[in-house]
Amino acid sequence: MHRHGYQGRKLGREKDQRTALIRSLSIALIEHGSIETTLPKAKELRPNFEKLVSKARKGDLHSRRQIVSTLGSVPMAHKLVEQIAPAMQRTSGYLRIERTVLRRGDNTQMARISFVDDIKATPSEPVVKTVAAKVAPAAKKPAVVKAKTTKKPVAKPKVATKGDK
Repeated sequence: MHRHGYQGRKLGREKDQRTALIRSLSIALIEHGSIETTLPKAKELRPNFEKLVSKARKGDLHSRRQIVSTLGSVPMAHKLVEQIAPAMQRTSGYLRIERTVLRRGDNTQMARISFVDDIKATPSEPVVKTVAAKVAPAAKKPAVVKAKTTKKPVAKPKVATKGDK
């Protein structure tokens, strides 16, 4: 059997599982800035994520929609476009892969993947301005406590229909 024409790493998964894995690793990298995973997963993540950062550097609506479609997470896509991409001072090579320890259970080579440029941590929650915050709070009225009364349910009269005799 030949190996011609088979590109990419299978990572022991089906295609949909691989795309879900790359998507979740990308979201974790955006959220934390640096993650530790196995070396083959990190090597497979880098080209996919660098394409996302290149699209995020464009910053137009179409690129933003493509990033949302790829990631499946609107807040992480906005964080990538608004915070991470503007902090990049280079045109390519946004990620660094450093080998770390061998995993104890199966002796797999682990690696840390992180951004090359230093990204300042800014709050990711959007600031929402409301009209109610600008209006002065009204004077509070004292709460009126009403006595609870128990009412017995009233039985509804039965209405005769055609089928009843």
